[in-house]
Amino acid sequence: MSPERRQDMWRMPVVFGPATGPRRGPDGRIFDGVSSPKMTQVAVAFMSNADQLNALLPDHFEVAGDPIVTVSGGYMKEIEWLAGHGYNTLGVSFPATFNGKRDAATGSFLTVLWENLTDPILTGREELGFSKIYCALPDPQIVGTTATATANWLGFQFMQMDLTDLAEGTEYAPPELAKSDGTLHYKYIPRTGEWGKADVEYAVLTPSTGSNARVLERWSGHGTVKWNRARWEDLPTQYNIVNGIADLEVKEWLGASVTRTVGGKDLSDQRILC
Repeated sequence: MSPERRQDMWRMPVVFGPATGPRRGPDGRIFDGVSSPKMTQVAVAFMSNADQLNALLPDHFEVAGDPIVTVSGGYMKEIEWLAGHGYNTLGVSFPATFNGKRDAATGSFLTVLWENLTDPILTGREELGFSKIYCALPDPQIVGTTATATANWLGFQFMQMDLTDLAEGTEYAPPELAKSDGTLHYKYIPRTGEWGKADVEYAVLTPSTGSNARVLERWSGHGTVKWNRARWEDLPTQYNIVNGIADLEVKEWLGASVTRTVGGKDLSDQRILC
């Protein structure tokens, strides 16, 4: 039986023909996500302020359950759709509910996702609606029972995550939503020449089902995250994002984890909410 294929997909520059990426390989090949990627994830959670989080949400969204913010770094290797190369991510999320004209969904609202490679940023923004932007993300330093992760833009370090007292077999489990439909996003693309007006604007859901990811190892412990407030001169296009996160109240640090996984999915099940 011939391998499964996907129809042509297009992305600028379109003049060179159909694009390849995570959802379409050479000749339309599909990547099954069974043995790729291999990922190490570090995460720290804290109890924050519901009013502050609600102020960050678009229309038709509201905080769901406890206002728990999770800062998570993902470090991926041997990615099949990148011909074996890898990249790193840094995301900030909290539980939210979307109530639209047709759809209702509850899950983790991803406010921003930094990545250190152009290819996944473009495919994730244009095709999926993830709020992806660029920064440098060195691999984490994991030594014994501690781990440290950092993020910087052209040398300005704006985030440091410190994990301590890590122990295997213990469960990192801050209060969770009783029901999660997946990861929530808000897709926005401006209309050329009509600044301030959207060409595309809607909520999007990454369903929680369908992934081939398998947990290989997990450690849990304590953790903190430090955000360095930035001037415009430090982060000309991102200072408001970093400062907005730095301003979030930390009422209580809830825990930290290091998780190693293999596998995933190509996110072709991404869908619009309205």
